[in-house]
Amino acid sequence: MRFLYRCRLLLLIVLACITGCASNTYTYTTGRAEIDNPLSPDMQQQVYVGTPHKVLDASDWYWIGSLLGKLVLLNPKVDSHEISEETLSYLMEYVDKNDLENVQILVNTYKPGLQFKRLFRNRTVGAGWRFTVGFYSAVMYAAFPGRFFGGDHYNPYTNTISIYSDDYAIALHEAAHAKDLGRRKRKGLHAFLYGLPGAALYYEAVASSDVLSYMKAESMDRERKHAYRTLHPAYGTYVGGTLIGAATSWGFAAGAIPGHITGNTAAAFVQDESEKEDAEQKVEDTSAAER
Repeated sequence: MRFLYRCRLLLLIVLACITGCASNTYTYTTGRAEIDNPLSPDMQQQVYVGTPHKVLDASDWYWIGSLLGKLVLLNPKVDSHEISEETLSYLMEYVDKNDLENVQILVNTYKPGLQFKRLFRNRTVGAGWRFTVGFYSAVMYAAFPGRFFGGDHYNPYTNTISIYSDDYAIALHEAAHAKDLGRRKRKGLHAFLYGLPGAALYYEAVASSDVLSYMKAESMDRERKHAYRTLHPAYGTYVGGTLIGAATSWGFAAGAIPGHITGNTAAAFVQDESEKEDAEQKVEDTSAAER
């Protein structure tokens, strides 16, 4: 019990220190577009949206992995397989403002052929990485279709974002991974490092912080509140899996608990524009009444 208590306390400290950092300054774009553009695969279109399917689109309510994701994050839109125009609008605005024109975006669809094609032609990542770890990632994509199993993710070897959740914070988080890897010179090495035990904590923190800083720069206060409540527990699952995953079978879920605490706490300190206007109006009304 003491071990678990200490782990939870450590989780709170880690989450409070690493995530939730919305910087006062925000850097748009990767700064490498001119270098990477000639090395990137050609695209007929950037966004592919899957055709609605009643059975597949309902898999989030009978596939245990999706159900656990909803439960752990307390978010029914996780792996919902029905992506709204609002979520796509938030995603594409982020993509446009950060010059991620070479990133392929797959929305609730299954395109293994396209993924293998992009794997072979994506020269922004070294061939040694693409034809080993990258090939494995493409095989896993083909063998376990996210169209059924869900699992929003970014694949650096094919430079592709796959979205299955109708949540703009999650969508922007995956796009932030694309931006983060896009600004790095040795993309293949960083993609490989991400898969090492504990290393994902760094890359996940970078992506979450980028989303929160972007929302702050864009004065998206309402959205930033939601992002805190979503990204903190999501990050907590990584911390929990790293720190106590080996000791317990529920490490990922346990990590989300302090994430919910820190996320809601951080969100409470964000005052959106409507709240600011209401507060200012109350001050004006009070001053007028006193006169």
